[in-house]
Amino acid sequence: MASGSASARSPQVQDENPSCNDVASFKAADTVVQQCESRKPKPESENLSFGTVFTDHMLLIEWSSEGGWEKPRIQPFGNLSLHPACSALHYAVQLFEGMKAYRGQDDRVRLFRPMLNMERMLKSAHRACLPSFDGAEFLECIRKLVELDQDWVSRSDSASLYIRPTFLGTESSLGVKKASRALLFVILSPVGSYFSTASNSVSLWADSKYIRAWKGGTGDCKLGANYGACILAQDEAVGFGCQQVLWLYGDDHQITEVGTMNLFLYWINQDGEEELATPPLDGIILPGITRQSILELARKWGEFKVSERYLTMADLRVALEEERLKEMFGSGTACVVSRVGRVLYQGQSLQIPCVAESNSLTSRLLKELTDIQDVPNGRIGHARCLCNGSDGFSLLFSASKRPAFSPIDSSLVFMLVYPL
Repeated sequence: MASGSASARSPQVQDENPSCNDVASFKAADTVVQQCESRKPKPESENLSFGTVFTDHMLLIEWSSEGGWEKPRIQPFGNLSLHPACSALHYAVQLFEGMKAYRGQDDRVRLFRPMLNMERMLKSAHRACLPSFDGAEFLECIRKLVELDQDWVSRSDSASLYIRPTFLGTESSLGVKKASRALLFVILSPVGSYFSTASNSVSLWADSKYIRAWKGGTGDCKLGANYGACILAQDEAVGFGCQQVLWLYGDDHQITEVGTMNLFLYWINQDGEEELATPPLDGIILPGITRQSILELARKWGEFKVSERYLTMADLRVALEEERLKEMFGSGTACVVSRVGRVLYQGQSLQIPCVAESNSLTSRLLKELTDIQDVPNGRIGHARCLCNGSDGFSLLFSASKRPAFSPIDSSLVFMLVYPL
């Protein structure tokens, strides 16, 4: 599949961006750390609102065309100072990533497939004409930041630490041009569920009135502009009693993705086959890390057909009428896996079947993914079954040295680990 084509290499998208071949990057070993004088109180894990509470420190790395990358800085969390003509403010020269750190029962903190996030971020940076960097070095900088604020990683199974790497063009000019200055920074936020777990369903508003992305556009990159332009549709969806927008494309109303999730249908297809299907990565859909992981898990099981193919609202309607649809769910870093319970389309409320939680594929996938996050506690087999995945490397962090990259074998391919 398109999102699984990465070869075994460090996360520099050399085939996407020729300037990465001899990239002059910052070095994690040069990181300057300024700790805050006093630590903020930690919130309770229950009832955390997504992205509203932040940890004590942040990571900043500045770049200019004249001087290149400066030394990474970890400093107390605080406001940024930006020129009023900053290109990120005027022309949306901005991108971001979303990752999570989890604490296992062994009290170690893990990141889920972070190398894939680095590859995707470099691809987005190339599309936004922002400078390249060494993804492995950036990942080590992030590790240093998480290690410093590790007390914010909850010991609750229902909470984690959300990691938001962000990249801004900071050109102080109103000219529409490639930025000559940029800022790469990372903030951390303790979070609970984004809007639901597998036990609570999400409602979607499907309407062709608005289009999220198109061929030749930036729909497959994680640019802030892709999200800001969706807020109006999201607001209308809420007005119709729905939580998210199901984005459609083309005259045949192809199903693409949800505002914060990739989408899956689990059904009996038109040929009578049991199938898990999701739209293909054709340039208008974000290549989700959780999406890729679900596809790899399901293919490894070999219990039903797994497809990346075009799906339309007509396909969904017919499947419902013929009682062939088993489940519909979304996946993403923020929500992990979330069941879809209702789709509002052309004035009709399409009720999606909800299988008993103990027997549902949604719940099974959610359990498999969360089990991988806690592999040392009797669940290592889940990670080993994916050791032929597309990451190319397993990562084991030591608190005293940068990540060691080794070819995949029977290691924990899905997780990046360091001891506390």
